[in-house]
Amino acid sequence: MRLEQLPILLGVLMALVGLTILLDAWQAGGVAPLRERRRRTRAVPHKAGQSLVALGTLCMAAALIGRDTWRWGTISVLAGILLLVIGVIMSRAYLKEVLLFRGAARRGDGEKNSRLNQTPSKGTRIR
Repeated sequence: MRLEQLPILLGVLMALVGLTILLDAWQAGGVAPLRERRRRTRAVPHKAGQSLVALGTLCMAAALIGRDTWRWGTISVLAGILLLVIGVIMSRAYLKEVLLFRGAARRGDGEKNSRLNQTPSKGTRIR
């Protein structure tokens, strides 16, 4: 493989990521757990915002695949940035939950709700 083909390969990989995000946005039910374990309700992804992020990713992929010889590369990058920013702003509630509420913080009271600090009740065995 020649070094000149690396942007094309990265562009194809980025296009696959964009198509995956777009498929997830257009999917009817989405991927949800079989049994809900959280105490707070899950944030619902914003379908239009997720679609705009996917289109922005596809614009960036097109700019990578087109390399320096494509005359619309700059416009594709600028459109991709604009679509990504608008999509992230529209999906900020979902992104905030996904990025900030991890681990014990999402199960309620944090350390108080942790299994490590609970004493076993009478009649239960510790494994």
